[in-house]
Amino acid sequence: MITITVKADRQARQLARGLRTAACAAMLALAACGPAPPAEMAVAGGEWREFQGTWTATGERHRLRLGADRRASIANFEGSLLLGGSSRPAAGFRAEAIVLNDSVTGMVGRAVWTDERGDEVYSELKGDATATGSRIVGTVLGGSGRYSGATGGYEFSWRFMLEAEDGSVQGQSVGLKGRVRSGLPPAAPVAGGPRS
Repeated sequence: MITITVKADRQARQLARGLRTAACAAMLALAACGPAPPAEMAVAGGEWREFQGTWTATGERHRLRLGADRRASIANFEGSLLLGGSSRPAAGFRAEAIVLNDSVTGMVGRAVWTDERGDEVYSELKGDATATGSRIVGTVLGGSGRYSGATGGYEFSWRFMLEAEDGSVQGQSVGLKGRVRSGLPPAAPVAGGPRS
């Protein structure tokens, strides 16, 4: 009886890993099917850019019970973030996040979005559970390269699509939207321009 249970647990973990791998492969295949849009989320001159998008990620979550009614967990997520919007901030990012969730005090975390050039956007995450699900608010803390000094914010809800017993999780944002502006000054005119 014990041998059968251990074997079933091992098979369930292998199935969960296989599903995660297949989901990641499908996301990469979908991303590779179309032309890569230029990453133009932030613009010089401090103009606000509005965006919406989808954040999909897999990761691992470790839980801790704090008595009968309170739970805490820490999780790391890696995945992709695809943004679009009316002001054309078409951009694709590799997205990573680390979060600490407490069933009483809410969720805090940090995220890094990395574009195809290697430039990064940094943000702080805060969340709370509501009757309709978890609402998460992100505050842009700046970045590197063309996102240096960027400010803004975004919000979304998170939906878990897979939660395995070994702590493996997979999820997707719902209703992700926000706005951002660059901290870079507008481009200076070129000296010695045309003469009349």
